[in-house]
Amino acid sequence: MKFVICDVFTEKAFGGNQLAVFPDARGLGDGAMQALAREFNFAETTFVLPPQDPRHSRRVRIFTPKTELPFAGHPTVGTAAVLAVLGSFDSSARTIVLEEGIGPVAVELELGARAPFARLVLEKQLDSPPGVPARAAAAAALSLPETAVREAWFGSVGVPFCFIELAERAAVDRASLNRAAWLEHFARAWAPSLYLFAGELAPEGRLYARMFAPAYGIEEDAASGSACAALAGRLAGRLNEREGIFTWRIDQGVAMGRPSLIEASAEKRSGRVARLKVGGYTVIVGEGDMRT
Repeated sequence: MKFVICDVFTEKAFGGNQLAVFPDARGLGDGAMQALAREFNFAETTFVLPPQDPRHSRRVRIFTPKTELPFAGHPTVGTAAVLAVLGSFDSSARTIVLEEGIGPVAVELELGARAPFARLVLEKQLDSPPGVPARAAAAAALSLPETAVREAWFGSVGVPFCFIELAERAAVDRASLNRAAWLEHFARAWAPSLYLFAGELAPEGRLYARMFAPAYGIEEDAASGSACAALAGRLAGRLNEREGIFTWRIDQGVAMGRPSLIEASAEKRSGRVARLKVGGYTVIVGEGDMRT
């Protein structure tokens, strides 16, 4: 069974977030897919299947080493780029639709001399619970003093996260997961994954982020596209402007030695966030055959 290994949200090999893609996963059951994801032990592995709706391009299932996800950003972007490079669609296609656990996800493609650029598009609202995590709990889970945390909240556009804004980039680098505090405050919370960031919150700003997801078997993620989509939605929702497209660039994975650059944007119409986009480059670094 053929697989492709790629690095997502980077133009350079061995940067970005690793992804294993099985371009034709027909014949694999749930257990085999989970076992293969555990074998690669990347943050995610994707399995591509024929679409259930013939109007769509492919069906994609996404697995972490521990569980299946209904949606994730870097697997969506990376899988679309890999399939485009393999010639899986008409080369003139500029937008494809992938079926995922949350439903159809459109992906815009830009193919040229450089690495392929793919941008997922979500027509959905940010989902947030009424409560917010305590700043002290967030700080404890990150092994930081409470003064380092400006704000924390929960949000999701398919995968839930606890977003923690820190006072400065240096605090993002100093953070380390305190598993005891995480188990006490977040393991059974609305969102167990911690996305910490600092930087310029105004549109066109540059943000610096890390993400810990021990509940999914991911100690630290090099690039979290779904979190970036939710963050863009939150930041745009707070702006006074009622119309427009607002964009941020997010660096992640730097502390891991796998720097990623993610473009995230939110479009507002009549005062509401109506569309979210997350994109970046993908580099294919290897391919081979797996015996199952």
